[in-house]
Amino acid sequence: MKKGVILIAGPTASGKSGAALALAERLAGQPVGGLQGGVIINADSMQVYRELEVISARPPQEDMDRVPHRLYGVLSGAERCSAGRWRTMALAEINAAHRAGHWPIVVGGTGLYFKVLLEGIADVPDIAPEILDEVQKRLDTLGPEQFRDELAQVDPQAAARIELGDQQRLIRAAGVFAATNRSLTSWQSNQREEGGLDMPVARFVLAPERQVIYERCNERFGKMLDAGGLAEIENLQNLGFDPDLPVMKAVGVPELMQHLRGEIDPETAVSLAQQATRRYAKRQLTWIRNQMCDWEIISDFDSQQHSERFLEKIFSFIRNFALTDKP
Repeated sequence: MKKGVILIAGPTASGKSGAALALAERLAGQPVGGLQGGVIINADSMQVYRELEVISARPPQEDMDRVPHRLYGVLSGAERCSAGRWRTMALAEINAAHRAGHWPIVVGGTGLYFKVLLEGIADVPDIAPEILDEVQKRLDTLGPEQFRDELAQVDPQAAARIELGDQQRLIRAAGVFAATNRSLTSWQSNQREEGGLDMPVARFVLAPERQVIYERCNERFGKMLDAGGLAEIENLQNLGFDPDLPVMKAVGVPELMQHLRGEIDPETAVSLAQQATRRYAKRQLTWIRNQMCDWEIISDFDSQQHSERFLEKIFSFIRNFALTDKP
C-alpha cells in the first residue's frame, strides 16, 4: 500500500484535536497499511504562533506529550505564515512521519491550508510590504464593502469568493494586482503542475450542527479566560507587534485588547469575542459546505459511542484501501 495521509478538518470547537489524539493512540496499538502510530500535524493558521497558546485553543501540553504534535507554536507572531509557507512545512512533516513509520494526521480548521495541501499553490510573486501597506490604507479609507467593490473591477472572482470580514485575503488580492497588474485569480489559474499532493488521502470533516458549535464556542471562550487567556493577550500587547500582523487579528484578540486599553468593560469584551468566534465558525462551515462537499462528513462526534464509530470508520476506510489520491 502506498503511504498516505489522514486529514481531519472542521470548524472551531468541533472536537478535531480530540479526534486526532484518539486516532493516533489507536493507531499506536493497531498498525494499518504498514504504518504504526500517528503524528498530528497542525493545520490551523493561528496555532502556528507561539504567543497564542490559550486563545488559539492549542492542544494542552499533556496531550502533546502523549502523541507527537508538529507545527504548533513554531513561529513568532512577528512573522506572517502564508498558506504556501505552511504547505512547505506540512509536507516536510508528512514525509518525516512516513520515514519514521507513522501515519501523518493533519488536523485543523483553516480550509485554505487543506486546499493548498491537496491542490498545490499558485506561484504568486511576493508582494513588497510597502505595497501591502498602501493597500491597507486604501481599505481603511474606503471600508471593507467599498474596497471589495473596487477589487471586483480588476478581480471579480476573488471579490466574489472573499468575505468582507476576511480583510487579510482582500488586501492580498488587491496587493497582487497592484504589484503585478495581473489578478490573483489569473495567477492561481496557472498552478504548478507538481503542486498536488501525490499520495493517497483519507479526508474527514467534523461538522456538528451549527447551534451545537455556537454553544461550544461560547463555553470554550470562558474556559480560555479561566486558563489565563487575558494575561496571554496582555503579554502579546506588550510585545509591540504591528497591529496588521495576523497574530494580532486572531479571533478574540482585538476584543480583549480593547478591554486592556480601557475602551470596553470585560463583559462587553467577552460578549464581542464570543460573537466573533461564532462568526468565524459560520465562515468555516460555509467553506466546508462549498469546498469540502466530497469529504466524509461526521456530524455526531460528541460522545464516546460516536467517537468509537468515527475511529472505526477511519480504520475501515484505510484498511480496505479506500484511499484516494484525487484532490
